[in-house]
Amino acid sequence: MDIFEELTQKIKGKNIKIVFPEGEEERILKAVVRLKEENLITPIVLGKVSDVEKTAQKINKSLDGIKIIDPNTADDFDEMVEKFLEVRKGKNTKEDALRLLKDVNYYGTMLVKTKKANGMVSGAVHSTGDTVRPALQIIKTKPGVSRTSGAMIMLGKDKRYVFADVAINITLNENELAEVAIETAKTAKLFGIDPKVALLSFSTKGSAKHELSTKVANAANIAKKLAPDLQLDGELQFDAAFVPSVGKQKAKDSNVAGYANVFIFPDLQSGNIGYKIAQRLGGLQAIGPILQGLNSPVSDLSRGCNEEDVYKIAIITAAQSLN
Repeated sequence: MDIFEELTQKIKGKNIKIVFPEGEEERILKAVVRLKEENLITPIVLGKVSDVEKTAQKINKSLDGIKIIDPNTADDFDEMVEKFLEVRKGKNTKEDALRLLKDVNYYGTMLVKTKKANGMVSGAVHSTGDTVRPALQIIKTKPGVSRTSGAMIMLGKDKRYVFADVAINITLNENELAEVAIETAKTAKLFGIDPKVALLSFSTKGSAKHELSTKVANAANIAKKLAPDLQLDGELQFDAAFVPSVGKQKAKDSNVAGYANVFIFPDLQSGNIGYKIAQRLGGLQAIGPILQGLNSPVSDLSRGCNEEDVYKIAIITAAQSLN
């Protein structure tokens, strides 16, 4: 079964509310109308009502049954301001709150925080920082998770893989790398993948001696202690992680080498390069990035996304909200 068929079966008809802060954007509205018509989510669209309606007319789409909220005129704006101040615990003034909550991403994130929405999808016209910053300030990371990270689902004809971190953290220390590995395994399970996690390096099991490869090996040991039931190993070169014959030769005692399907990169630079090589040279479809580690799901679209990307990321976000 196609991965999105599986996810749509999970979410269909469950009244999962997803907020879209960029309601004046054509790509967003096209996807929102489609998601509503297919009864996959209950969308909440943010923006100036007249501008949202104007965009809908331009693309010849009906907004019947779709809730539109302008943060500037929202009935619950004062309530949101007070709750925002409670969450921020003195880190922002009331003047800050009054200004910030007129921003659609901050208001949308507060809808998720107050359980008026189950998740948020943004980033078609906003930067990653504009999307992620409110989430980190308001929703925050789950207990035991120090930071969010970005995973990419890589799809082949009959194969599914997960790459991380490809979107958020430029560098990670040993503990953070272990944390990302464990969170990425959870993401893999969401997509029906039985995770076999490889922490990647230019070295396999000490074949090269350097502080960078040692960091990856230490991270693998930390992750094994934190999640002893998880199939996970490192440090592994990619060929040792992926090719059975190479894995057997280079890491014969490993329960992952040669069969990994979840790949943890040592830094953002290698992760971003790696997934794009797999996408452009290997022909894999890249879905994401999917933000991991937050208390409630917030997804960051690429500003180059199309309607189909928005549609799929919204489905993923809704599925994340069920976990």
